[in-house]
Amino acid sequence: MFAEDVLNNRFRQRHGADRKALPEKIALVGNPNVGKSVIFGLLTGKYVAVSNYPGTTVEISRGNISIGDRRMLLIDTPGVNSLVPMSEDEKVTRDLILAEAPSSVVHVADAKNLRRSLLVTLQLAEMGLPVTLDLNMTDEAMDKGIRIDTQKLETLLGIKIVTTIAPQRKGISDLRQAMLSPGRPTVTMDYGLLLEEYIGKISSLLPPCAISQRSLATMILSGDESLKDWLTSNLADRDLDEVERLRDECLSKSPESPAYIINKKRIAAADAITRAVVTRAAASGGRLANLLGSASMHPVYGIPVLLLALFALYEFVGVFGAGVLVDFVQNVIFAEYLNPAATSAVNALIPVPFLQELLVGEYGLITVALTYAIAIILPITVTFFIAFAILEDSGYLPRLAIMTNRLFNIVGLNGKAALPMVLGLGCGTMAVMTSRILETNRDRIITSFLLALAIPCSAQLGVILGILGSLSLMATVVWTSSIIIVLLLSGFLASKVVAGEKTEFFLEIPPIRMPNMMNILIKTAGRVEWYLKEAVPLFMLGTLILFVLHKLDLIKALEDFTAPVVVNLLGLPAETAQSFILGFLRRDFGAAGLFEMAQRGALTPIQAVVSLVTITLFIPCIANFFMILKERGLKTTIWIVAIVFPTAFIFGGALNWLLRALNISL
Repeated sequence: MFAEDVLNNRFRQRHGADRKALPEKIALVGNPNVGKSVIFGLLTGKYVAVSNYPGTTVEISRGNISIGDRRMLLIDTPGVNSLVPMSEDEKVTRDLILAEAPSSVVHVADAKNLRRSLLVTLQLAEMGLPVTLDLNMTDEAMDKGIRIDTQKLETLLGIKIVTTIAPQRKGISDLRQAMLSPGRPTVTMDYGLLLEEYIGKISSLLPPCAISQRSLATMILSGDESLKDWLTSNLADRDLDEVERLRDECLSKSPESPAYIINKKRIAAADAITRAVVTRAAASGGRLANLLGSASMHPVYGIPVLLLALFALYEFVGVFGAGVLVDFVQNVIFAEYLNPAATSAVNALIPVPFLQELLVGEYGLITVALTYAIAIILPITVTFFIAFAILEDSGYLPRLAIMTNRLFNIVGLNGKAALPMVLGLGCGTMAVMTSRILETNRDRIITSFLLALAIPCSAQLGVILGILGSLSLMATVVWTSSIIIVLLLSGFLASKVVAGEKTEFFLEIPPIRMPNMMNILIKTAGRVEWYLKEAVPLFMLGTLILFVLHKLDLIKALEDFTAPVVVNLLGLPAETAQSFILGFLRRDFGAAGLFEMAQRGALTPIQAVVSLVTITLFIPCIANFFMILKERGLKTTIWIVAIVFPTAFIFGGALNWLLRALNISL
């Protein structure tokens, strides 16, 4: 609870040390894509990544708030569609409620889709937790002609209802006041005589905890295997055996699956409440927005929309970010001012040659690590973050997921994988972390593998396109088709090898809307902060490793070791080996070496294309490597590297042989 202790200490410093009592905990719960994280930021004044795409909130965030004399610790949780977990995010939220024992819950709901939110409300009611229901995005609901009788809804649920429009900060003060006196929902569920009998029997065996024994019993009868660890820790062996016996006995007596009956009853209750409080009128949304929203998902018309989006992304990130901004920051700010000043300061203040070389030498932590992290990569990632935030806030990304769903089905994934894949074109390190939004460990492993193998980051892609631009259209076609073939074939094989079932594709589609500039700025600032905290230290570590290799004279040995493969298999000059070695430090670092060779005519067109395909498929950079290690674990990371490394050289060698055998002119 280190983060919580820090927040409490800050609160005492701000409000006086005489307030010793810990703040009451309030959990912020809701479906994905309902504006929950925006609400969290407005209530606490603390930033958390906000997105118009399901699943962006993947970690727990905490923030202290005070309302009058009351102080509260607000806990933001990952988006859920059910508190019987079907994904890692849902398990995190359910486990947090069990472990943290919040005094109440703020349930943020999408006013456009009340029925979906009520399925979570009914489960919170069954848990016996005090709840404040916030109907967010009421402006979008009104645009769709949806009207909700909030007074009647309050009567049916027995709790306070607040309406908000988070981006406009409307209703936030009402929500703060409602949080002071949350109510316990009075709505109840009846699952039929048989299930109610066994719910009662199982409940009697369960210990008191943060939620009602009844809700735990329904989770058990629903087949929630993720609850097994908690039950094992909190029940005596004989009680656990009896709970499992009762569950199996109920399953054998029930004509239908208990999980199916429970879910069907909840859906029926949510439908009944929705029918009672929701009326629909003619939608008032803009026709152009509705037309664009429909066209962007159409199997034919969606293609030019996608191509236009990709072209705009390339122009803004690849041309403006990787070209104009990088040139100015690297060649003017760093080359003319910062690096010379740092070198002079280090040489004057630290009269130790070894330390001078470590900080400002050929592989210096300042002259190399910070130059690459800040001068080269940061401008590209900032422009990508801005472009990505625009795509998020406009509502286009879910439509992109639908457009690419069939393509991802080939590799055993679904359209949700489009998010980390597209994000990988900006920064593979962040994309691996974002793969947490995928429902199963199987999907996350396959996605991490494909990101490591065949998705070039924006910095590397800019260098690659620069080389291809000096060749021919055929060279670009060969490179592109090679990467797509490897991506689809490797993904297909991985889907057959990695254990686990394929997940179904369900996605809530928000309306197309004009991006909000404040949202874009907040998202970009938060992601830049993430980059500086997470990625820059990895740049420092990678450069330190390279420095050690240099001092031990191991870089030349590695070049000599890899030269036979590079020369004999790939048909490339021996010096190309250094680009592959540097590519592990940063993929674009290695591509830049190839760019320099191409500029001085050291590579023929065939050699240029073969080298570009190989370095694109090469093992991920060290920052990406450590992120995969952090997210997927040591064993999976070793397997990924062990497959990616030979795949890059085997396919590169095959391409070299094929191009020469067919005598293709590039």
